[in-house]
Amino acid sequence: MHQSLSVTKPIVTVINLSVMRGEYLAVDNVSFELLPGTHTAIIGPNGAGKTTLIKSILGLITPHSGEIRLFDGTGKQSKRFKQKIGYIPQNFPFERTFPLTVSELVGLGLNRKQWWYYSKRKRERIYQALEQVHLIKQSQQKIGTLSGGELKRVLLAYCLVVPRRFLVLDEALAGVDATGEMEFATLLNNLKQEHNWTILEVSHDLDLVSKYCDSVICLNRRLLNQGSPNTTLTPENLLQIYGSLVSPTCHHHEPSRLPESF
Repeated sequence: MHQSLSVTKPIVTVINLSVMRGEYLAVDNVSFELLPGTHTAIIGPNGAGKTTLIKSILGLITPHSGEIRLFDGTGKQSKRFKQKIGYIPQNFPFERTFPLTVSELVGLGLNRKQWWYYSKRKRERIYQALEQVHLIKQSQQKIGTLSGGELKRVLLAYCLVVPRRFLVLDEALAGVDATGEMEFATLLNNLKQEHNWTILEVSHDLDLVSKYCDSVICLNRRLLNQGSPNTTLTPENLLQIYGSLVSPTCHHHEPSRLPESF
C-alpha cells in the first residue's frame, strides 16, 4: 500500500489572466501560484499592470478573461473569505483634520456581525493589534498628525485586528523614507513569520525584495520572469524588465535593529 504524499495547496492561483483598462490590454495572459506562508513581490516599470493585477485578485476589477482562485475555491466563492484578506494601498487619502483616532481607525477593521464587536474583546483586539505594530502610545492620537511611516503601521494594525491569511500591499511604502521602509519591512517580516501570512506586494525597492521575499514576479503586461530573488534579479533580467534608461530603486539599506521607540 502506497503512502499518500502531502500536497501544499496554493492560497492564490491565477490562470491565463487578461485584464482590460478601457481599450488597453493592461495584463496579458498571466499565470502563477502563491503558496501559503510565502512572500512574493511584483516588480516592473510604471504602466506594467502591477496594480491592475492585484486589484483583479482582490475582486476590485473584473478580468477580461482567465481565472483567479483564492483559498482553494473560485474567485466568486472567495467572497466568503474577504475578511481573511488584508489590503494596504499605495495612497490612503483622507481629510487630515478629520477627528479620527488611531484606535478608532483600527477598530473599523472589526466586523459588526462578529460577536466580539460589542464586547470588551473589541478593545482587547485593538490594543493587541496596536501593540504588535508598536503604536500603543499613539492610540488616542488623531490620524492626521501621524507621520507617513506611522500611518502605514496603523493600516497594518487594521489588518491585524482580525485573523488574516493573505496580505496584499500596493507600493505600501511610497512616500516613506529609507529608514522607515527598512523598519516597516522588518516589522512586516516578523509578523509574517508569527501569523504565517501569504504576502503579495508591489515594490520598487529591490534591496528589500532581495532581503525579505521568497519569490519575484517580473511583470510588463506579460509575465516576463518568475522565481527566487537570486535567479530573477540578475542584470540581464533587470535590463529586459526596465530597459537601459530606467532603473528600479535601490537604497542599499544597512542592517539595523529596531529602536526601542518603534
